[in-house]
Amino acid sequence: MKTEDYIKSLEKTPLKSCRGCRIIIAGGGTGGHIFPAIAIANALKAQQPDVEILFVGAKGRMEMEKVPQAGYKIVGLYIAGYNRSSLLKNILLPFKLTKSFAQVRKILNDFKPNAVIGVGGYSSFPVVRLAQTRGIPTFLHESNSFAGKSNKILSAKAAKIFVASYGMDKFFPTEKILMTGNPVRNIFSQNKIVRKEALEFFGLKQEMKTVFVMGGSLGAKSINTAIENNLDFFKENNLQLIWQTGKEYASSAAGAEEERNNIWTNAFINNMEYAYAAADIVVSRAGAMAIAELCVVAKPVIFVPYPHAAEDHQTANANELVTKHAAIMINDNEINEKLTGAIKTLANDAVQADALKENIAKLGNTNADELIANEILKTLNG
Repeated sequence: MKTEDYIKSLEKTPLKSCRGCRIIIAGGGTGGHIFPAIAIANALKAQQPDVEILFVGAKGRMEMEKVPQAGYKIVGLYIAGYNRSSLLKNILLPFKLTKSFAQVRKILNDFKPNAVIGVGGYSSFPVVRLAQTRGIPTFLHESNSFAGKSNKILSAKAAKIFVASYGMDKFFPTEKILMTGNPVRNIFSQNKIVRKEALEFFGLKQEMKTVFVMGGSLGAKSINTAIENNLDFFKENNLQLIWQTGKEYASSAAGAEEERNNIWTNAFINNMEYAYAAADIVVSRAGAMAIAELCVVAKPVIFVPYPHAAEDHQTANANELVTKHAAIMINDNEINEKLTGAIKTLANDAVQADALKENIAKLGNTNADELIANEILKTLNG
């Protein structure tokens, strides 16, 4: 069902009460899974304030920090995903999976959920799978335009599958698909921060164009290397830089900020709404949630898809925008040769920049979280 058709149907289907409902949201690993999960939780709370929500994530991953910061309880599983770069590191994987399923049994026994929502990430699979064996209604959110293997397996017994791209019936049962888009934090959809205020937040100048470079919550080695090798390029072209590096690159990038007054850098930006408000150009990986946010804030963007993402889904994500003339894409193996040229061209071509902003804005979706929450509560109410 198309999003616009579903919105119309809501007017004919009043939401009943779901008092006392208990819902588990499982998944994480990256901001692309965590932040939409929190957005869904917030929407569930807004529509049904007394719903009880428990998150299940993976020990040692960023959800163990970000979810409590958002005000929700989380339980961490001793689990890890399949390591594609080192087969040796997968030796303990069967034991971790076995232990995680034992943990999940206890969680389900203790919490007694009315529903489980899987948002992706390897902690999602055992929770959703075990819930399905017990007849607990399960829901999946697939943020990418190329479905992950876990969601493909879980889709057969899912009550509903929320997607962000058309054509997902090649992965999932058509009758279970609902096109909602990807949930975006309301700090972006309701952002009232003006450029001047945002630039002051970073200590940057109003008269210079600002390039915001981000590699996702975990960082991006190729992007970071290309930026480090071309730091003088920004000053030479009257540009300033907001540089989110990820933890692994933060210390080496900090030295660049100390030596230059046109650079602000940090491992992670908690106030992303300020970064988007300050940016004239964005350089980003092509994770589904980064794309969803950029469509809402409507910025000219250069995507550098991560080439080792499962099924190369980031390239598929970026291509969807490129074909709509809503973004520029550079292949990861061409970043050193092409990135600075693309930035310079975009910074000096206002017509192209405005066209990209106009086209990407058409793809923005600000109510995905509400649509997902409503469908879940409606299903639970029968």
